[in-house]
Amino acid sequence: MSAADPGLADAEALDLSDIVDTERYPLHRPDDPRLLETIELARSHLDHEGCAVLRGFLREDRLERLRQESARMAETSFYNTREVNAYFTADDPALPEDDPRRLFMTRTSGFVTRDMITADTLMQRLYVSSAMKSLVQRCLGESRIYEYADPYAGLVLNVLPDGTQQPWHYDTNEFIVTMMTQQPEDGGIFEYCPNIRNPRDENYDDVGAVIRGEETERVQRLDLRPGDLQLFKGRFSLHRVTRVAGNTPRLTAIFAYSQAPDVVGRLERTRQLYGRVSEQHMLAEERREERADGLID
Repeated sequence: MSAADPGLADAEALDLSDIVDTERYPLHRPDDPRLLETIELARSHLDHEGCAVLRGFLREDRLERLRQESARMAETSFYNTREVNAYFTADDPALPEDDPRRLFMTRTSGFVTRDMITADTLMQRLYVSSAMKSLVQRCLGESRIYEYADPYAGLVLNVLPDGTQQPWHYDTNEFIVTMMTQQPEDGGIFEYCPNIRNPRDENYDDVGAVIRGEETERVQRLDLRPGDLQLFKGRFSLHRVTRVAGNTPRLTAIFAYSQAPDVVGRLERTRQLYGRVSEQHMLAEERREERADGLID
């Protein structure tokens, strides 16, 4: 297959050698010692730090195509600016003023949703492929993972132009997989606090201290580059992307997988992030049950 014709997204694809640096990451040979070593190291980092980065995952000669594809899609991005807390919940005046649920931050970012990402793009090909799912599943130690059933949020391009940021927050999903496709001129640094909460304890005191800037020692910073694959347990680790500066937007592909089939995002959060909802979201909200871990979403 030529570089000019990368093909279409194929859920059965096992050989991604025209996209991925399979010399370093031989996805098509599941028992290759190099791949096994990568998986073991990623598992260790995820267990201890909640994050693992596979450097140079994408082939170098594909980086410019990925950048061009994402830059073109970014022109159709939906932007939304609103004041949010780390939990995407409404203000509760009954709580103390310094409680993290009352600490609101400005969130401005753009998104291109899955229904607008065509099947010939590199990110769509990566997302649906069996090889990619197998790698993510094995790194996370899951028995099986599924594509996010959400018609918008399964595969998303996040767009952060000059002056925008993602303030401190948690992810709805237990884990997320991302790849920066274009680096900004300045800012746009990924910062996170590994496992600052758990299913039994929201740890409001420490979370509030981080958000207020009083606690910096537990904040880790990642120097992500285009083509790096990041696996992150964002449901338990508070995280943000610092303010972007310059004429070049920060562009990131977000690959959303879940531990169970048929997972669809919450109605109100979907409306906040993407500016619209589908019938699938409305039906899912009617059937939704409380999450087993009891954490604020």
